[in-house]
Order: sequence, then C-alpha cells, then structure tokens
Amino acid sequence: MRFRLPFLGVIVSKDPMDGLTKHYDKIAECIQIINDSVECYVTGDATCKDFSDLIEQIDTVESQADKIKRSIRNHLPHSMFMSVDKTLFFNYTRSQDNILDNAQEALHWLAMRKVSIAAEYQKDLILLLSEVNDTTTRLGPALKATIELNNGSSIDREKTKQAIRKVRKHYARAVELRKELTHKIYNSDMEFKDIYQLTHFVDCLSEMAHQAEGCADILRAMLSR
Repeated sequence: MRFRLPFLGVIVSKDPMDGLTKHYDKIAECIQIINDSVECYVTGDATCKDFSDLIEQIDTVESQADKIKRSIRNHLPHSMFMSVDKTLFFNYTRSQDNILDNAQEALHWLAMRKVSIAAEYQKDLILLLSEVNDTTTRLGPALKATIELNNGSSIDREKTKQAIRKVRKHYARAVELRKELTHKIYNSDMEFKDIYQLTHFVDCLSEMAHQAEGCADILRAMLSR
C-alpha cells in the first residue's frame, strides 16, 4: 500500500502487515512437516522418514521465520504511518511466532525417544492434530482478509469477521479434544515417562491452536481500531 501525506509530501511504502503473510507461509510449512510426520509416527509405520531429518527441516523453517520476523520489526515505519496500532502489531507478531515455536517443540518432544502409542489413543491423537491443523490453517485467510480490509482493497467487514470466527470455532474443538485425550492418557497403564512425554506433546499441539486463536483475537481488535 502506498499513500501520500499532503502536509508532509511523504510517500509511505507498503504496509508492514504484508510481511506477516510471508511469516505465516513459514507456519504453513511447519504444519505440513508435522502432518507428514505425526500420523506416520503414531501408527508406527516402519517407512517413516528419519525424525532427525524432520527435526532439521522444522528447525530450518523456524530459523527462516525468525529472520522474517526480525526484518519486519527492524523496518517498521513510524506509528502514524501504520494501518494498525503498533502494540497490536507487535502482539500479533509474537503470537504468530509462538505457533512456530510450539510446533518445533512438539516435534522435538516426539523425537526425544520412541513411544509406542496404543491403538486406542491413535485416533484421538490424529483427530487433535487435524483440529490443530484446521485452527492454524484458518488463520491464513483471516489474516489476509484483515489486511485487505485495513488497506482498503476490501470493504467486506462481515466476511473478515467470519474468517476470524472460524479460527475460534476450530480452537474450541481442539480444546475439548485435548481435555479428552489428556484424561485418557493419565488414566492409562503406560509408564510415567511415556505419559509425561505424550501429554507434553499434546500440550504443545494444543498451544499451537491456542496461539492461533490469540492471533484471531488480535485481528478482531485491529478491526475495531
């Protein structure tokens, strides 16, 4: 977005909000890595890709995302030239980055040692992963719609609100699935170290959805500005 302030004669370059979409693309990459690996791991498929390779992939993506985040923050214009409140912008950037951090930690915990996951929990884990995937995936359209509304390329405020609501809807479902699965794991006959490792992994997945929902809340606040 480019616009001129007549009293200063200044031309301001595109909105830094656009940089958040590049950062989100890295989240999408991270989610894909987890989707490709967790189902294989949970079901005990012998053809699973070596987890050391997956860890290296997700660490690389997270490092690339950090570079994008630093670039965004280091090139922010003055507050008066931004289409959203700078505090909201920083809060959103932090929450979106936290999705990546939790994805990285989830995979690291799963790769720490091999845990044999009983068939009775496999479906629940896959369902939770699917809901977390849906929550974080819905954030992309919500972010895009918010940017378009703020920069004037869209006037469909209700469509933007609907996109944000979809993130919240999937997050609410993810919360219920996490509670149910955590209860089952804690009441299982697995060894304590297996219980701890799995529940921490589940918590990391759930926190990915939580951070995505937090991003959605901030996007909603941006619309109210």
